[in-house]
Amino acid sequence: MKIIIINGPNLNLLGTRETSIYGNSFFEDYFQKLKDSYKNIELVFFQSNVEGEIINKLHETGFLYDGIILNAGGYTHTSVAIGDAVLAINTPVIEVHITNIFARESYRHTSLIAPACKGSIAGFGLQSYQLAIESFLLKEDS
Repeated sequence: MKIIIINGPNLNLLGTRETSIYGNSFFEDYFQKLKDSYKNIELVFFQSNVEGEIINKLHETGFLYDGIILNAGGYTHTSVAIGDAVLAINTPVIEVHITNIFARESYRHTSLIAPACKGSIAGFGLQSYQLAIESFLLKEDS
């Protein structure tokens, strides 16, 4: 099984950015823990602050991977183009958010990406990524 995690804008600053909201863990450290925990899965990570690069990565991997975990960050609420890119590919996508977007500012309550995704996970901190991986494993077992 091959899964890619695609992180959007400002997520490269996890561990230093608004730690009261996002915590003080660096994503690279967490990603290594995921790789150590799921040795039977090929896990790949990509991060970009640029909308077009995220779309290009979805197009590149969306026919080759078994699963995509997408945290589009602020683009979640603004990008019709990323939602369209998810619709255009075959690989199932799980939308992930570290925080509970429904408990935050009202403009964060709408995801333009969620309707194109297999599912959404929000509010469990970095563990949201692990829950997304587990959801792909459940599919494989059923």
